[in-house]
Amino acid sequence: MAAGIRKRGRAGPAARAAGLCGQWLRRAWQERRLLLLEPRYTLLVAACLCLAEVGITFWVIHRVAYTEIDWKAYMAQVEGVINGTYDYTQLQGDTGPLVYPAGFVYIFMGLYYATGRGTDIRTAQHIFAVLYLATLLLVFLIYHQTCKVPPFVFFFMCCASYRVHSIFVLRLFNDPVAMALLFLSINLLLARRWGWGCCCFSLAVSVKMNVLLFAPGLLFLLLMQFGFRGALPKLGICAVLQVLLGLPFLLENPIGYLSRSFDLGRQFLFRWTVNWRFLPEALFLHRAFHLALLAAHLALLFLFAFCRWHRTGESILSLLKDPSKRKVPPQPLTPNQIISTLFTSNFIGICFSRSLHYQFYVWYFHTLPYLLWATPARWLTHLLRLLVLGLIELSWNTYPSTSCSSAALHICHAVILLQLWLGPQPFPRSIQHRKKAH
Repeated sequence: MAAGIRKRGRAGPAARAAGLCGQWLRRAWQERRLLLLEPRYTLLVAACLCLAEVGITFWVIHRVAYTEIDWKAYMAQVEGVINGTYDYTQLQGDTGPLVYPAGFVYIFMGLYYATGRGTDIRTAQHIFAVLYLATLLLVFLIYHQTCKVPPFVFFFMCCASYRVHSIFVLRLFNDPVAMALLFLSINLLLARRWGWGCCCFSLAVSVKMNVLLFAPGLLFLLLMQFGFRGALPKLGICAVLQVLLGLPFLLENPIGYLSRSFDLGRQFLFRWTVNWRFLPEALFLHRAFHLALLAAHLALLFLFAFCRWHRTGESILSLLKDPSKRKVPPQPLTPNQIISTLFTSNFIGICFSRSLHYQFYVWYFHTLPYLLWATPARWLTHLLRLLVLGLIELSWNTYPSTSCSSAALHICHAVILLQLWLGPQPFPRSIQHRKKAH
């Protein structure tokens, strides 16, 4: 009798949990029309899409031919390190010299051993498939906290993108590795784990330097949250980690390591560009054009920092002060403030990049739904947003790129920038209360 009572007691919580789950599913089914429109259903839709992605990714790996582009070069470069070469100027692959920081070397060294010295391509594809699903999970957790994007959009962010599946499991580029670490960093920042978030951000930078496009937004958030003195330890984490990861190479040839892995002036080939195909090749390669893009990039960052991100009524120099000493009492950063600042910072960099290659699509692909839907705009309906998303996807799937595909990509980017600039941005509560008091 006692045993029977114990069994029923243990089954009670499980039965109640099952009942609550069933009740929630029945309610979701009753409100199925809202499933695609209400952000509160993000996790449910995300779970269904992730299950679908397991099958889609498996099908892609086993039915679509793998294309060799950079994998053998990656393996040859890390093999040089394994064999004892720590001088970056001596590390070469089939496609050229090693141009990525030390984090790339360590991660792909692990892949080198996990895939039989880089020869087991199918195992590498399955590892990247897991990485793809992990990236989706991290992205969905971000969107769940913002509560801005209707769930139906996530279908286009997952199952409908051929190019992104290709980049992850058919090309095995290092860009997805960097972005997975970046999204992990953002989740830590949303959880207010600023130190760990900065650590993961630095790890992402150590895999590929494109993550630095998020850096202006991160710097702004750190200054807003902690002031200059409070932000220094977080920035120190990023710097110290880069030194520690690169230490074996810095000791061997510091100039060679820094000039190769953080080469901001590296020249891109015109034949691979996705965004500037409509320009003459001479102009595309001209240094004055590159400087003009850099100037436009910095100018737009400053405009957004002054006019969109900083809305307290104080001088932007107040960000250097300790938050407790500012005239306007500091307010905790909301998830949307964090995400909007980081995603916009990266997107501005994408718009003014000297060149975008096909694998660079993952640099901002998963941020596009937020950039398009997070800011309400009457003039940009759901249909027009989907049209912009579709044109961007079409531009990235046009190979080789054409003048029309590049121009369409820039037009879509301009529409998104215009929405980000014109969209409403709520003032902090302290400012609103002051206005009411007056």
